[in-house]
Amino acid sequence: MNVNQSVPPVPPFGQPQPIYPGYHQSSYGGQSGSTAPAIPYGAYNGPVPGYQQTPPQGMSRAPPSSGAPPASTAQAPCGQAAYGQFGQGDVQNGPSSTVQMQRLPGSQPFGSPLAPVGNQPPVLQPYGPPPTSAQVATQLSGMQISGAVAPAPPSSGLGFGPPTSLASASGSFPNSGLYGSYPQGQAPPLSQAQGHPGIQTPQRSAPSQASSFTPPASGGPRLPSMTGPLLPGQSFGGPSVSQPNHVSSPPQALPPGTQMTGPLGPLPPMHSPQQPGYQPQQNGSFGPARGPQSNYGGPYPAAPTFGSQPGPPQPLPPKRLDPDAIPSPVIEDDRNNRGTEPFVTGVRGQVPPLVTTNFLVKDQGNASPRYIRCTSYNIPCTSDMAKQAQVPLAAVIKPLARLPPEEASPYVVDHGESGPLRCNRCKAYMCPFMQFIEGGRRFQCCFCSCINDVPPQYFQHLDHTGKRVDAYDRPELSLGSYEFLATVDYCKNNKFPSPPAFIFMIDVSYNAIRTGLVRLLCEELKSLLDFLPREGGAEESAIRVGFVTYNKVLHFYNVKSSLAQPQMMVVSDVADMFVPLLDGFLVNVNESRAVITSLLDQIPEMFADTRETETVFVPVIQAGMEALKAAECAGKLFLFHTSLPIAEAPGKLKNRDDRKLINTDKEKTLFQPQTGAYQTLAKECVAQGCCVDLFLFPNQYVDVATLSVVPQLTGGSVYKYASFQVENDQERFLSDLRRDVQKVVGFDAVMRVRTSTGIRAVDFFGAFYMSNTTDVELAGLDGDKTVTVEFKHDDRLNEESGALLQCALLYTSCAGQRRLRIHNLALNCCTQLADLYRNCETDTLINYMAKFAYRGVLNSPVKAVRDTLITQCAQILACYRKNCASPSSAGQLILPECMKLLPVYLNCVLKSDVLQPGAEVTTDDRAYVRQLVTSMDVTETNVFFYPRLLPLTKSPVESTTEPPAVRASEERLSNGDIYLLENGLNLFLWVGASVQQGVVQSLFSVSSFSQITSGLSVLPVLDNPLSKKVRGLIDSLRAQRSRYMKLTVVKQEDKMEMLFKHFLVEDKSLSGGASYVDFLCHMHKEIRQLLS
Repeated sequence: MNVNQSVPPVPPFGQPQPIYPGYHQSSYGGQSGSTAPAIPYGAYNGPVPGYQQTPPQGMSRAPPSSGAPPASTAQAPCGQAAYGQFGQGDVQNGPSSTVQMQRLPGSQPFGSPLAPVGNQPPVLQPYGPPPTSAQVATQLSGMQISGAVAPAPPSSGLGFGPPTSLASASGSFPNSGLYGSYPQGQAPPLSQAQGHPGIQTPQRSAPSQASSFTPPASGGPRLPSMTGPLLPGQSFGGPSVSQPNHVSSPPQALPPGTQMTGPLGPLPPMHSPQQPGYQPQQNGSFGPARGPQSNYGGPYPAAPTFGSQPGPPQPLPPKRLDPDAIPSPVIEDDRNNRGTEPFVTGVRGQVPPLVTTNFLVKDQGNASPRYIRCTSYNIPCTSDMAKQAQVPLAAVIKPLARLPPEEASPYVVDHGESGPLRCNRCKAYMCPFMQFIEGGRRFQCCFCSCINDVPPQYFQHLDHTGKRVDAYDRPELSLGSYEFLATVDYCKNNKFPSPPAFIFMIDVSYNAIRTGLVRLLCEELKSLLDFLPREGGAEESAIRVGFVTYNKVLHFYNVKSSLAQPQMMVVSDVADMFVPLLDGFLVNVNESRAVITSLLDQIPEMFADTRETETVFVPVIQAGMEALKAAECAGKLFLFHTSLPIAEAPGKLKNRDDRKLINTDKEKTLFQPQTGAYQTLAKECVAQGCCVDLFLFPNQYVDVATLSVVPQLTGGSVYKYASFQVENDQERFLSDLRRDVQKVVGFDAVMRVRTSTGIRAVDFFGAFYMSNTTDVELAGLDGDKTVTVEFKHDDRLNEESGALLQCALLYTSCAGQRRLRIHNLALNCCTQLADLYRNCETDTLINYMAKFAYRGVLNSPVKAVRDTLITQCAQILACYRKNCASPSSAGQLILPECMKLLPVYLNCVLKSDVLQPGAEVTTDDRAYVRQLVTSMDVTETNVFFYPRLLPLTKSPVESTTEPPAVRASEERLSNGDIYLLENGLNLFLWVGASVQQGVVQSLFSVSSFSQITSGLSVLPVLDNPLSKKVRGLIDSLRAQRSRYMKLTVVKQEDKMEMLFKHFLVEDKSLSGGASYVDFLCHMHKEIRQLLS
């Protein structure tokens, strides 16, 4: 669906509006309406009589604390209901009582707290020019939160915030246009360009779980609308810029806890006896007289002022959608409520704190959320229910995740020669959920219910509760995560492995020498080799190292400790690769230090005058793999490569970059490898335990889609430094290299996920290889990589017993020790859809959906992939609306509290470079991001798709805490401020044009804004509090991310600003991506179509 479709034609201004009989309508342009008796309209923001609402029989409702503001929507196509408004008695107030929405004991709200919306004076703004049909995107008209009761005290665990109920106001606004002045007492907008007064939404005392609002139909300037289809003979009148109600009572303040509603014209005939105890309410109005609208010759025909009010005309605000009234991805309350207490994992199926919250974990029987996060912690009992909800059941597993220093690494359990205890039938490992019976002589498997004998050496008596008396002394009986030492049966060829090796393979073609890359790398390796990963308290690393250089041919180096100088051997027959030496190729760093240092000094000099521009690629990896095979060990190849491998050799590639394929059915070929040689090679590497990390330094197209196949299938990483220049990119490259070489890696790994009866793992996403349907094979696995697993039902689940997952990873440690790492997680099962929706985690859901879509582009047109995502999201939300939300107007968009951010995050995925590339995004960039996201964890996808925007001058200079983030929209930028934006890969410092001179001097050591160098990548080190604070913040952000984020300074109105704005994801994108507001409208339309 095109969000920007054109608008149906509108009758001329000044025509009378159609009305329902029996309702008075204020006149347009001085022409009288119907002769129906007048209903007095209260002022905009004023208390108004006549509000009526009664819940349906037998249904208890939370008290309505505010209702729907006026709505304005586009005309619906024939046969389809127009976007309705809600009028009297038509307010969503939380979930229905058919499904009890109780706050969980010991629980805390998810999502942003809601603050009262009352007592706000009207915002005065001049009208901008009327929107054209192409301009309609950002116009979800004035939403307002459905009200605020006194805030509830925060509780201690996980619960849910209030239903955010928003209705659209009549008012439609052009994409651009300056906001005018604000009256006294009104918070000014954060930006002069496109600001909004901030509204905060408070907590509700009533437990409930829906967020709802009434967006207008997207697709055109919003017209005044009616609820339901048009009556025969009716047509819309009025200007294309929707107007406020025309009334003549003076503005009054709205008391807290009340609300304004008010469609133009008709109200839905929903009358019921007035409910006791609520403020009577009715349609609000828009206060004082309205002045001439810009781009029109003068006032409306025959209506110099509205409502026959005397006095000079004043400009009035179009009731623009307040972005603070739609769910905000900047969530502080979870941080405040759940960041203080440790998250204790003893309770089955509890939803962990959000990934944006800093928290500590106490393992009491379930794996930490750092290891496993699920899309839902309460899964449907039946496959029919799962199909109905369409919520994917998936777990994002990070088996070797790094833990903060305050948390202990998993205990290592050694059961000696007998090895770890397992179920005889399903082979699950001993865990806290196994049930011991018959006095402890047998145990029943919690996964397959098989009864197993307990070996004599493992026997222990049970206490009066049926628990083993040694349960708390054994990690495998009391903790969610632990390791077993593996016996020789778990090793290849039944012999213990040798310690792994690292081989550095350096491109020495003309491009690599010319940029200074080779010299930089050799200099760095001299010191970096002292920091190879080591086990526990080992004095030195057990890892051996080797060196290869290459262009069209390969050069192997003998660096045996007994040699005075390194020896080079050249292999020019790249079609039939072999390793010319065994002894002296892989060596211990400390023993051969002098020879290695000599080699690294000589390499840049040896190739300084090279004119060889062509390179090979596949033979280089083959050589490394053969060397590991000959040494009978696993290991990692670090490959530093600069250009498309066009030399005659296996895996030769041609330039196939073709932008004309974008948006065609052949676009998928851009993501597929050019030749099968790369997959074949990757398969051989996995069998040998040879993992490949690829560092690319391209000046032009290098076909990342093909070159990244081997790193992708072997569990390796790809790093890309386009147009590499030593002075600009050295810090980023060296930082990534240091981290990559030093990080702990598991080699030659196999992972299997077992589940209890009723569900099974059916699909896997990530950087790995699978030769069968159950085993995930990884030549290497580090602490940054995740494997995402999708589950499907194969039987009915039981609410009492719940569902269990066990992830078992068999791997070789850096010291050459064979280990098994086990993670266990117990989930709840439900027969009510509301329980499923109450226990979902949107961040994990988006992680899964992004990976699903990014794999989809390999085989389907990008448009089909985008449509699939939108449809699935609409089905998830429509199922909630239909089965869990209390009955309400169809014009209201209702979102589950846990999923209120699903639309904004999904829109970010849809607008990403892979699914909707801008003109400046290269094919290589898209392939690079695609493979990167495939193995990201939930924290990384969260900030990658919705970047963090931090204002730097708002918080006091002496404050040591991170400043609270603001929403990623241009409207949030104030030209008198400085902002940091980060997305895990990039870091921007945006400087407003009106920033104070003192701030400029403190940060950049220049006297004015104009003297700041745009594109600067390093801040000067200055001895003042602001400089120290900003540089400290940048360092702390970099420390949180797995890749070094290069800083770029962007000045307001500078050419670099276009790149920066690409990351303001709530706004409309240049590549045609919808704004958040628009996408919300579009989702609402999709949901309504499904419901109708």
